[in-house]
Amino acid sequence: MTHSIKLLEKCIAGHTRCVLAAISFVALAGCGSQPPAPDWAIGAEAAAQKATTAYLQGQQRVEGLQWQKARDAVAGTGRLDLAARMELMRCAAQVASLEWNGCPAYQSLARDAAVPEQAYARYLNAEPRAEDVELLPPDQQAAARHIVARAGRPLAAEEVRQLISAGEPLPRLLAVAVLLRAGHASPELLRAGVDIASAQGWRRALMAWLLLQAQAAERAGDADAASHIRRRLDLLQK
Repeated sequence: MTHSIKLLEKCIAGHTRCVLAAISFVALAGCGSQPPAPDWAIGAEAAAQKATTAYLQGQQRVEGLQWQKARDAVAGTGRLDLAARMELMRCAAQVASLEWNGCPAYQSLARDAAVPEQAYARYLNAEPRAEDVELLPPDQQAAARHIVARAGRPLAAEEVRQLISAGEPLPRLLAVAVLLRAGHASPELLRAGVDIASAQGWRRALMAWLLLQAQAAERAGDADAASHIRRRLDLLQK
């Protein structure tokens, strides 16, 4: 998967339409052969990657420092649209970890966001429009299409597999979280979120998904499942 902040400036020049490619980075597909990326873009990419990983793992201090580095690198361009895009990257990782806070840092820049980023912001809020789907990263389009086409209802196991069967772990986790936010909660959907976060060792994200899964088990009266999940949470907290 290309996490291409490194290529950001290439597409900004207008050579092609740029869209968000994954959840924490910008895809600049089809930008073609252009001069090497400037130092600010390379620095922003490295910092954003480190910040996202630190966030998912619950390393708050590292996360804060790295996001500030990424913001500072982008701020040096004086581009409000790029600043808005950077905040969406952070917001997407938060949504995937079930931290649904409305992304206030992006909201303050939303008026300067480009059309694809505006579509992506609506998707993160689980409110995609039909015209937004083609503007989204390919690995988010199936989930968005499902939300647009259907009223909220639980997803069966086969539906979950079809919607998140391929792609990198982080985009898959985001798709699961957005489907959940849109009202498609089901045991299978919760299990998918838990399994993805667990396989990557993303402590913070996993704790959020396990807490939700434990609550669902308790509401369903499944004491054994709830107890097992609570033991997993205890291990994480140690």
